[in-house]
Amino acid sequence: MTDETLNVDRRVQRTRNALRAAMISLLQERSWDDINIQLLCERADIGRSTFYLHYQNKEELLVSSFNDLRTMLRAQAAQKHADSDSFRFVSGLIEHVYEQRTIFRAVIGRGSGHVVQKRFREMLNQLVEEENLLPVDGWKRVAGARYIAGALIGLLSWWIDTNTECSAEEIETLFYQLTLPGIKSQR
Repeated sequence: MTDETLNVDRRVQRTRNALRAAMISLLQERSWDDINIQLLCERADIGRSTFYLHYQNKEELLVSSFNDLRTMLRAQAAQKHADSDSFRFVSGLIEHVYEQRTIFRAVIGRGSGHVVQKRFREMLNQLVEEENLLPVDGWKRVAGARYIAGALIGLLSWWIDTNTECSAEEIETLFYQLTLPGIKSQR
């Protein structure tokens, strides 16, 4: 890789990081529907043409951000829980939600938009399916993954919306207490 390529890659990453930070910042202030490309560009201090070099629309920026989060959670899970028979990403996700609870209130809490919640749910569905812990096949596997992802979203939403003083470890324990018996009963 040449120095010129490295500088371009750094500029691309810097721009994408600025746009992601702008989106997160705006989500804490406004609903998803009230955020537009112009606001994102102003907050990120970039031009509209630069935005469109990276993303087709704001939803693509959102999906890219969730894809990066999914990649980070998978990598973290592989390092920490290589031989676990539980959902390895859950620990990292719960810790991340706890550390970034202000942001997650905007993302999955009562005030977020349907599109944001839908994309977050899709990311969790993918993570659950990738774990391959569901002992069933076909439509039951897909339905089971959606059920588990929905339960996790519900638990996380309740946790951050109510400001309950539970620790991340307590939430993780509760998730497994409620989820694993149902999975084991299918084996």
